[in-house]
Amino acid sequence: MTALYTEHYAVLLSFVLRYVRDRHRAEDLVQETLLRAWKHIDHLDSDPGRTRSYMLTIARNVVTNAWRAEQRRPHLVADEAAVNAVPSADNVDQLVEGWLIAEAMERLSAEHQAVVRAMYYEGKSVADAARLLSVPEGTVKSRAYYAVRALRTVFEEMGVLR
Repeated sequence: MTALYTEHYAVLLSFVLRYVRDRHRAEDLVQETLLRAWKHIDHLDSDPGRTRSYMLTIARNVVTNAWRAEQRRPHLVADEAAVNAVPSADNVDQLVEGWLIAEAMERLSAEHQAVVRAMYYEGKSVADAARLLSVPEGTVKSRAYYAVRALRTVFEEMGVLR
């Protein structure tokens, strides 16, 4: 393998550099070529002309495979103006969801609305919500349960859930 490397590396590199402009990428492809040759070292002929021909064939296949793989990948854009011109994501979905939730909340009783706001919007625990609303913890739990069921029904009526 050392003899293959010293004898053919320069020729392979100049061959690959005809097709690949980046020297580091070309060196990687030559290394891949030498690795493939090493894996199939039993196919190498003792004739130096045939060995070089075999190595150049492997290099051509490696370059072709690399080019095909590159064509399948999306290209990165380095132009700052082009990147800034890409439309940004809007928040229309969030606005519509907010309107649907607000409409559904309006259909709940005042007690259920208070529990949902305290527990799900303000992130309060059952105990904190009970202290805030001046009701027992069991009442908060049952109101939360029935409020969620009522919201599910309202969303089904609105056509949001099925």
